[in-house]
Amino acid sequence: MRYALIADIHSNIEAFEAVIAHARAHGVSRFMLIGDLVGYGADPEAVLERCMALVECKEAVAILGNHDALACARFPCHLNADAQAAIDWTIMQLKPRQLEFLRRLPLMHQENGITCVHASARTPESWRYISTGTEAFESLQAAGTCWAFSGHVHDPALYYSGRDGHMFAFRPAENMAVGVPDRRNWLAIVGSCGQPRDGLTGARYAIFDLERQRLSFFRIPYDHRAAAIKIKAAGLPPRLALHVLGRA
Repeated sequence: MRYALIADIHSNIEAFEAVIAHARAHGVSRFMLIGDLVGYGADPEAVLERCMALVECKEAVAILGNHDALACARFPCHLNADAQAAIDWTIMQLKPRQLEFLRRLPLMHQENGITCVHASARTPESWRYISTGTEAFESLQAAGTCWAFSGHVHDPALYYSGRDGHMFAFRPAENMAVGVPDRRNWLAIVGSCGQPRDGLTGARYAIFDLERQRLSFFRIPYDHRAAAIKIKAAGLPPRLALHVLGRA
């Protein structure tokens, strides 16, 4: 089975559709939507409708992210002014059934030796970032599975356990499969589909081939200008459009 690991879509339907199409072309049969479906972008309804359809037909599992939790008033989380403005706007756009979908999302999902959680598996409702080997180790220990996949940190990273128990980290190359054998423990930050933070455009996501135990990271081109124009037209903070354009 091949899994598409998609995090931090952030109401960017153009990026999301591009990733779905790319994943299907690469033989993906299961989509793991690893939180922050909404926030920042201008298409929360379209993104949620797409997510709901994938979940309903059993093609996907969706996980709660911190922006999703704020949108449906489930868990508290501090956001900066731009992010909070986007959430306030998002809440006004969503229909009751879309809010109910968010309220029902789990904080974590496990299957086939895989854990998917938006932030750290150690108290996931606290939205801890994973940016060090120690934080990756704590999350893997809490997850209790061979592989863990997370978002929240918008830049991709891969952590693994050495024979002496120490955690090692590296930045994975794009479009290149990495062996992730089950004799070790692995935690991957899959990157942001809809709100990049590295000064580049493109939708980030990863594909995990369970049988071959290989993980590939991708950056997919899409109509980022259209997504940015919508953000500006909605009256959302201009910096959010600049992120999409790779200028902030």
